[in-house]
Amino acid sequence: MTALLRPALAVVGLFTLLLGFAVPLAFTGVAGVVFPGQAGGSLLERDGRVVGSALLGQHFASERYFHPRPSATAPAPYNAAASAASQLGPTSAALLDAVTERVAAAGGGPVPVDAATASGSGLDPHISPENAAHQVPRIAAARGLPEARVAELVVRQTEGRQFGLLGEPRVNVLRLNLALDALR
Repeated sequence: MTALLRPALAVVGLFTLLLGFAVPLAFTGVAGVVFPGQAGGSLLERDGRVVGSALLGQHFASERYFHPRPSATAPAPYNAAASAASQLGPTSAALLDAVTERVAAAGGGPVPVDAATASGSGLDPHISPENAAHQVPRIAAARGLPEARVAELVVRQTEGRQFGLLGEPRVNVLRLNLALDALR
């Protein structure tokens, strides 16, 4: 029995070291060299100070900024430690109340769907170009800027489909708000 157990444990130990430690460390090292920005968290800076990540949504409540998609995280919006969906189904009265409240907060009437519904993770850093365009009049008025100038900024910050065919066009809210601050 010992003659069979010793080689089996040796193989398990070897593959644990190889596949559990050596390979992940090698991939992490290669990623840090080939994709340093992405491996470092896609951090965005302003005036030499890190202000956030392009991969995680942040809460913007001021009328002077573009608002992100609603977050379902609790106790605070965009709480990465509580990343999860609300788990409310399409027949949920709580979901209907939340969406109705969000539509009213967005000015009532027809609003882009991502202005009224939370993302699955609660941390989505992007909004649709339609959602951004819907917010242009509010931001232009709050900042005393012409709507055309703010709308042009939205167009310049809109990212297309990945590889030209995957996903939908989107706007990163943090990048858009940093570009908005740079307008001066």
